[in-house]
Amino acid sequence: MELIDIGRYFAALLIVLALVGFAGLALRRFGMPGIVRPQAMRRLQVVESLVVGPRQRLLLLRRDGVEHLVMSGPEGIATIECGIEAPAQSPAIVQVREAHA
Repeated sequence: MELIDIGRYFAALLIVLALVGFAGLALRRFGMPGIVRPQAMRRLQVVESLVVGPRQRLLLLRRDGVEHLVMSGPEGIATIECGIEAPAQSPAIVQVREAHA
């Protein structure tokens, strides 16, 4: 195998990896209907999760600006509290979350 053939194989590998990377970025940015949705379009969010037992977990869910406290475990899911008003976020918290996004 000649050096030029090795160079061609390496260049082809780099092109394929770049195409896969660009496709992944495009899916993340624009989403694919039915499979991936952009973050800005999501209505449901897990705000916080707390493990209270070996198999029980408390979840604070936010939907359309309203929070719900739910307990999940092997025996099923139970709603603890509904319709909790979401607290207003301070500008510092919003800036930190935007920096991580």
